[in-house]
Amino acid sequence: MKAYYNKYEFNADNIDFTDFPLRETVFFDIETTGFSPVHTKLYLIGCLYYDQKNKAFNTVQWFLDDNSNERELILSFIEFIKNYKYIVHFNGEGFDIPYITHKCRLLGIEDSLSRIFSDLESIDLYKICQTLKNILKLPSLKQKAIEEFLGISRKDTLSGGELIKIYDEYLKNKTNNSLALLILHNLDDIKGLVGLLEIIKYKKLFDGSFDIHSISIENAGYAHKDNMQEAIIELSLNYTLPSRISGGNNIFYMTAFDNKAKLKIAVYTNELKFFYPNYKDYYYLPKEDCSIHKSVAFYVDKNFRTQAKAANCYSKKTGRFLPQTAEIISPYFKIEYNDKITYFEITDEFLKDVANIKIYSLHILKTILHLKKHHVT
Repeated sequence: MKAYYNKYEFNADNIDFTDFPLRETVFFDIETTGFSPVHTKLYLIGCLYYDQKNKAFNTVQWFLDDNSNERELILSFIEFIKNYKYIVHFNGEGFDIPYITHKCRLLGIEDSLSRIFSDLESIDLYKICQTLKNILKLPSLKQKAIEEFLGISRKDTLSGGELIKIYDEYLKNKTNNSLALLILHNLDDIKGLVGLLEIIKYKKLFDGSFDIHSISIENAGYAHKDNMQEAIIELSLNYTLPSRISGGNNIFYMTAFDNKAKLKIAVYTNELKFFYPNYKDYYYLPKEDCSIHKSVAFYVDKNFRTQAKAANCYSKKTGRFLPQTAEIISPYFKIEYNDKITYFEITDEFLKDVANIKIYSLHILKTILHLKKHHVT
């Protein structure tokens, strides 16, 4: 086994380390000759850490140069990470950590690793990307695709399959060129993890980390939709998004970039129905197309009233309304009883209620995040 050390020049001023301080955080990635710990080799483990004394990032890579002593490789890694509280990786919970854990079991050192991992807080950036996949709209969620989205450049261009062949070649001929390619790929992976922390900022947006800057009701300006209006909600962020995101449908739409985000919500201007929950206490009046409570129904001729049902136990209201996919703001109205989308009236009180506007904005963001297709019609 050989160990390689490097200093990493990187400007981390824009990275938010609030949740896991740099001095307590280690980034790691592994390289193997396949997916099965039983039938393949773990030949490289790379770690990146912050040297508080020298105010710089450093890397250490343990490399299996003779295809034999995996035990020494893993024990070196275990000894190193025991000094940290947080461990950052990309799909480490899906592959790297289970792979190493299984290897330790095979080598009889499982207890050493399990104690360390039980004390570490795992931050899997791949899982965070998964929660954002509908809004990121990337061709894949591979690390290189996320890096490209965030504007992170790398020198390495090889795939995992290509690396396996290069490692086999290295074991046969021990060429410096093969070694350099293997080291570079892992080095770019662990360096990229620092930049990938930027993806957490997008998660923060959809978790509600924003302030309401303004709300207004404006003409939508769609040539094919005369007199249409939309609510414009502008959000302020106390962090900077490095790449633009956008998405939605013909009802909800959002854009976000830099330290701002904007929501556009179609305003419904028409008649809606408020459905009473206790329909058994109401009569329906077919001629008036509404329901009244039984306590006042004695004024109405029996021939002009029927027992109300859930679907016709309503009163009507005309005004301007905003849509919601869950019952967030009350009282809420519907077009028809079984509709999933409900509406609440745009009132002066709502337009001045910053707390309620934020609750509604977060609801809209989460609705957009879970849309499988993002388009405007």
